[in-house]
Amino acid sequence: MIDWVHVNQLRTDVGDGFDDIVEVFLQEVSDRLARVDVDADLQTLAADLHFLKGAALNLGFQDFAARCARGEDSAMAGRRGEVTLSELIQSFEDTRAAFVSGLSRQAA
Repeated sequence: MIDWVHVNQLRTDVGDGFDDIVEVFLQEVSDRLARVDVDADLQTLAADLHFLKGAALNLGFQDFAARCARGEDSAMAGRRGEVTLSELIQSFEDTRAAFVSGLSRQAA
């Protein structure tokens, strides 16, 4: 679900700014998810999913990124019905919870 090797490398690379990056990431993804419209034109839908995929990969959210990638591919192929926003939101929420819990365990 989460690439902890990537997360730990990012934490090392960023240092003291890691918590700020996490906060911004989580807020940006939440904001974008709230604006995704599966009924929008397919190019806009694909662009939104591409943004979410990239953001997810930056912070090691592997499962969520994979779901966004599948949705992006579906939108690009004109298969809007294969994009299920509720599943994307649930994946993000589950991954965020595991991420926050994992960070807490690492800090302990």
